[in-house]
Amino acid sequence: MQYPLELRFKLFSFSQQITVCDAGGISILFVKQKLFRLKEKVEVFSDSSLQSKLFEINANRIIDFSANYKFTAADGSDWGAVRRHGMRSLWAAHYEVIEGNSVDMHIREENPWKRLLESLLGEIPLVGFVALYLLNPSYLITMADGTTAMRITKKPSIFERFFVIEKISEVDQDDELRALLSLIMMVLLEKSRG
Repeated sequence: MQYPLELRFKLFSFSQQITVCDAGGISILFVKQKLFRLKEKVEVFSDSSLQSKLFEINANRIIDFSANYKFTAADGSDWGAVRRHGMRSLWAAHYEVIEGNSVDMHIREENPWKRLLESLLGEIPLVGFVALYLLNPSYLITMADGTTAMRITKKPSIFERFFVIEKISEVDQDDELRALLSLIMMVLLEKSRG
């Protein structure tokens, strides 16, 4: 993959659809979230034609409190999972990426103060809209050994959500793909934020 990657989805659409493009502007993934399901289900395709499904992401329970979101390849093989660590917090988002039975990576908010400020200002009518536009969160993916692998940053936008994913250090291809799937699910879970 050629970095930085761009991840975009429209705010006002009937079902959530995310397009992931590489540095050359070529679409590398198309993500579609299933509507009206008791358990979350997200499908990942190679492009918007929906002809070639690559992965499914499925929640293991109805309520998303501490739910695991399992990654399954089109051939049925297990690719790991992602889960929110603890309860939804005013302070900072924290997700764990799981491979096998162990935590392989962590996704953490880079600057928790932005989240706190956004939570406080977000409830004030006009100020809240401006705060959501200006206070753009960023998250770091760190490997189990503490090495920072990637950063995802939300960019200011009004009618869509627009994120940029930067690669900070080299990781193997499987971990890179697992991290990308985890970021997609995290973005869907945190979509109410700026």
